[in-house]
Amino acid sequence: MRNESSPLISQLLKKYWGYDDFRGIQREIIESVMTGHDTLGLMPTGGGKSITFQVPALATEGTCIVITPLIALMKDQVQNLRRRGIRAAAIYSGMAYDEILQTLENAIFGAVKLLYVSPERLQSELFLKKLMHMKVSFVCVDEAHCISQWGYDFRPSYLVIADIRRNLPPGTPVLALTATATPEVVDDIQEKLLFSEKRVFRMSFERKNLCYVVRTVTDKVEQMVHILRYVEGSAIVYARSRQHTKDLADIITQAGISATYYHAGLDNATKDTRQKQWQNDETRVMVATNAFGMGIDKPDVRVVIHMDCPDSIEAYFQEAGRAGRDGKRAYAVLLYNGADNGKLQKRIDDTFPEKDYIRKVYDHLAYFYQVGTGSGYGAMFEFPIDKFCRNFGHFPIRVEAALHILQRAGYIEYREEEESMARVMFTVERDDLYRLKGNSKEEDAVIVALLRNYSGLFNDYKYIDEAFLAQQTSMTQVQVYLSLKQLSMRHILSFIPQKRTPYVRYLQRREDSEHLLFPPNIYDDLKRRFAERINRMNDYATNDAVCRSRQLLAYFGETKTKDCDHCDVCLEHNGHRAEKDQVAEAKAMILKMLEGGQRKPIAVLHTINLPYPALEEALSALVYEEVVINDDGTIFLSD
Repeated sequence: MRNESSPLISQLLKKYWGYDDFRGIQREIIESVMTGHDTLGLMPTGGGKSITFQVPALATEGTCIVITPLIALMKDQVQNLRRRGIRAAAIYSGMAYDEILQTLENAIFGAVKLLYVSPERLQSELFLKKLMHMKVSFVCVDEAHCISQWGYDFRPSYLVIADIRRNLPPGTPVLALTATATPEVVDDIQEKLLFSEKRVFRMSFERKNLCYVVRTVTDKVEQMVHILRYVEGSAIVYARSRQHTKDLADIITQAGISATYYHAGLDNATKDTRQKQWQNDETRVMVATNAFGMGIDKPDVRVVIHMDCPDSIEAYFQEAGRAGRDGKRAYAVLLYNGADNGKLQKRIDDTFPEKDYIRKVYDHLAYFYQVGTGSGYGAMFEFPIDKFCRNFGHFPIRVEAALHILQRAGYIEYREEEESMARVMFTVERDDLYRLKGNSKEEDAVIVALLRNYSGLFNDYKYIDEAFLAQQTSMTQVQVYLSLKQLSMRHILSFIPQKRTPYVRYLQRREDSEHLLFPPNIYDDLKRRFAERINRMNDYATNDAVCRSRQLLAYFGETKTKDCDHCDVCLEHNGHRAEKDQVAEAKAMILKMLEGGQRKPIAVLHTINLPYPALEEALSALVYEEVVINDDGTIFLSD
């Protein structure tokens, strides 16, 4: 591949994104891949990864294949690119066969510059067949750490990416991108992707505007509310369980702060609505599991609070890094107490249950589906995990862990997020549709769009695309969904919403469980590495001797760093939690702010350009001295 001139990529950047120049290592990565080199880019969250493959895709002939694990992310990026006038498309599970075929044909004929695919799609016979006729400029592997078993988010489906290279002309380069990789994982990524040479561009993971704080507290909920009242602006609160997200959102709302919750169990329409409300600042706080945040482009998040310790430094760094992407002061707060270490250690056993337990789950799968010994090869079943656990007395977390290990061992395939498309069938006769009264304008628009674009709806269920219907009706996808629900409730049509359903597929004939083998590289070694990551996370939470930023950067191989001077450890080392003169200055500014008997929200303190601990200590002292009253999130001078 011939390197395009530097002016061309600058012109493309200006034309489609409006930027005058590239940031950080973006230009180096782009020029590397455009000269045909296999390239690995290490860029922190918010570092502008997407520019590094989108610009060279426009500057070179052919189609760039973008491999990413998140369907929501690829849909979002495709929509954003199309709005810019860039020809982009995506293929993912849940699409109709004809739609997939048309997308691939368009790529073959040069009508697609960026084709997004999930790693699972790479194994599709149709995709492989069409790929042979496609002119591919280069392959981009996003979230490349997923290919490494030593990484924190290993996904077996990523291992097939190397096979794709064998179906492409020699010299077709690969661009791998990740925001979280230890030195060991960096080497493993290049090896697994069959890099022809080691070529790594690193951007420092240091976030100078982000204040890392660990608070050791007894009452995490009280502390969470206190922080949200104190730090103004958009916020994310991460919790580990789905139920916990709902409970915390209710508590925050009751405290007078707008909040909602998000987790993988919600239907797509609800997730889309809540995400948009939060992104548009209609809701201030998003309480979520780690299912939320990947690819979310909201630069003005002022605080990210973790109610529970993540499983690894990598996961924490990525989630905390969603704060302050606009370069302004932001906070990443981890709430910790004595129970957390025990919870972290329990996750090791939950993630790597005993081998005899894994064998038991394997047997119970066979009983559940009535698969006899020596049979079952290639059989695929929908997996209702709740029903399975009720039948056999299991807990879902340990069952999922056992299934993942069985998958790594090559006995089964476990698909956690197989998305089925929505389906519709009219339950009234065609002529009756024209006599209906009481439909809203939106419902009528949806009916017309269905009749124009889908045939056979009066005879059988047909798959529909809600996003396509939204385009046809000039409505939002949420409005289409709600209209379909309403029409279904009135028995005008039957509507089966799209859903995510786990599947189990036997990759081998069923074995006697006593013969199952779990080699060290798929169990013992991984368990040891997982335990190491858990322990490093706990070390971070309990180490109050070394700057938080330096601890995080050292984990990723950056050792020549300086203290950040604004994390909780640095401020503690700088004296009494904060410098005495800063506390004195903060006291004076608070008193001046409250002159004239004004009552102000406690969050107004965030406008004072002094460190958080200094402001907090100053306010605590004034309240203790009864000079200032703190009443339900507002502060004012006492009489």
